[in-house]
Amino acid sequence: MNLGAFSVSLAVKDIHASKAFYEKLGFEIMGGDIDQGWLILKNAQHIIGLFQGMFEKNMLTFNPGWDQSANNLGEFTDIRALRDQLREQGVSILNDDTSGDSGPGNLVLEDPDGNPVLIDQHR
Repeated sequence: MNLGAFSVSLAVKDIHASKAFYEKLGFEIMGGDIDQGWLILKNAQHIIGLFQGMFEKNMLTFNPGWDQSANNLGEFTDIRALRDQLREQGVSILNDDTSGDSGPGNLVLEDPDGNPVLIDQHR
């Protein structure tokens, strides 16, 4: 099962303070809009998302169809196929927003310890 690009999405209290902290660790902005309360930062192949007021908890995030630089992949497993594979394995899906036969969609799962896992396909 190929889930695509991986990042950690952090629920932050002060996005400006978090941005400044992670920049000191060598992260640079690769996307987002600080005025909307979200930024994507990268250091080599490590990606973190900073999200103020959007999520309750930190979560693992996977992006089918993207590589670690958010470049579109030529071939990838569509989120609907991933959803079906997960269901076949008995994985509980908390939120399923995968309408239609193709295109954007997302799933939210929870690991056995209560950690949210977001699978978010953008294309």
